[in-house]
Formats: sequence, C-alpha cells, structure tokens
Amino acid sequence: MTAIFFRRAELADLPEIVALLADDELGKSREDAGIPLHSRYVDAFRAVADDPNQLLAVAVSEEKIVGTLQISFIPGISRMGAWRGQIEGVRIAAAHRGLGIGQKIFQWAIEECRMRGCSLVQLTTDKLRPDAHRFYERLGFVGSHYGYKLDLGEG
Repeated sequence: MTAIFFRRAELADLPEIVALLADDELGKSREDAGIPLHSRYVDAFRAVADDPNQLLAVAVSEEKIVGTLQISFIPGISRMGAWRGQIEGVRIAAAHRGLGIGQKIFQWAIEECRMRGCSLVQLTTDKLRPDAHRFYERLGFVGSHYGYKLDLGEG
C-alpha cells in the first residue's frame, strides 16, 4: 500500500465523493452518481465548505481519492460545554477495502477532533451494516445509545 494523505475536499472532488457514497447496497438506493451531478450535491458541498464547523475530507493515494468522510464539530451546553465530533458519510473505495485505509482515516479524523477541542467523537451507523459495527467497536467506539431518525422526505 502506498502512502495515504488526507485533505479537505474540493468542489472538483465532488463527483468521486458521490460515487463513493453510492457504491454500496444502501447508498445505491439513496444517491445519484450520474453526471452531471444533481445541483443539490453542489449546493450541499458549498454549504459544508462555507461552514467552519464542517469538514468534508478525502483520503488520497497515488493522486486518486480512495476514501471520504465528513466531520461536524458540534458545540454543546451539556457535558460542561463540550464539543463533539460527529463522523458521517464514511466510505472507502471498493478496490481499496481491507487494506487498513478505514482505520487510517478514522485515526486522522479522531485527531482532527482532538485538535478542535472535542471531548467526544460520535457516529451513527445503519443497523444493516454489521461489518461496520464490528469495525467501529475494534476502533474503541461503544454502542452506548439508540439513534432515531425522522425522514422528512425531499428537503
């Protein structure tokens, strides 16, 4: 495996990021990786890029994007004013799974949260992803809470 580095995503990366999000059983029913990209992706990218508490990142190897994730830095009053790092949208390219990139991207993301002063890193994962659950537990995450979502449809 060649060197991996991580950086903030750029608008030019968006088609590859959406393709990664669409490249699994759940993603292919939720995402549309067709080119040109739907304008909602571009609008969402701009909103994330303009928000200092959002970090959409890519993992790069040999000048190719091999992974992505988004971190939301969330201020809060509870836990004595603690900041949380919320990790979402984690994907590793199919051809690069099983090579340790997932662990590296999480180590990087957790360090980003530390550098931003977060005292907690959290994530949600679909109940239909048992392999992901085992992976997160190996990284030290604990399934300590139930998560609930209310789908409001097209927003």
